[in-house]
Amino acid sequence: MSTLKLLGLPRPPTGFWPRLTGGLLLGLAAATFIELRLPGSKGLGLYGVVAINLTVAGTLVALLILNSAPPTRRGRLALWLAVGLLLTLSLAEISVA
Repeated sequence: MSTLKLLGLPRPPTGFWPRLTGGLLLGLAAATFIELRLPGSKGLGLYGVVAINLTVAGTLVALLILNSAPPTRRGRLALWLAVGLLLTLSLAEISVA
């Protein structure tokens, strides 16, 4: 949020989307780091996708636990479903790798 203020950009009404975007960027950084360490890797592979999915799922769980998520019950349910789907997808990707 302070970066938005520093750049003179409008602030969103809640910190949900900037925090989620930060979690996604952290996942992309982890995926890039993992893929750089693998010999013969060309782009973000399966390990990178697993890192992104787990990071975003963790970010959503943290937002839900810290009450920074949407205030409505339907919004919270949608986020918990997204967490479940991301974790299930990650487990499926790990089993293939």
